[in-house]
Amino acid sequence: MSGIRRLGEIEQATNRGFEGEIREFVRRDVQRRAPQAGQSTGVENATNLIDRVAGATTEEIDRLVAELQSMREMLHREGERVRRELTNYAGLSQSAMHSMKVIADTLAQFKPEAVAPRPEAG
Repeated sequence: MSGIRRLGEIEQATNRGFEGEIREFVRRDVQRRAPQAGQSTGVENATNLIDRVAGATTEEIDRLVAELQSMREMLHREGERVRRELTNYAGLSQSAMHSMKVIADTLAQFKPEAVAPRPEAG
């Protein structure tokens, strides 16, 4: 039994040594990360990072909004131009149809009046 007790004592000593090493590592890490005079804290660093990322994102969104507004204005101008072109085309088409009717009526006056119908073969 003394062998088992001795093994337990060794294990406890090893655990204390390991825990001591962990404590020492954490202590050194905390000291290394502690802000010196004039240095910012981790929270300030995170805040600065968030501000930079949010600022870049906001700038990108603003740029996209401006670009979309510009495209909207261009599409509105082009829509108005197409409407004018269609109105002009409709007017021109109407004028052409009226001219063709006048020409057809004028040609009809020169046509022989009574053309006898041909007898149908039958």
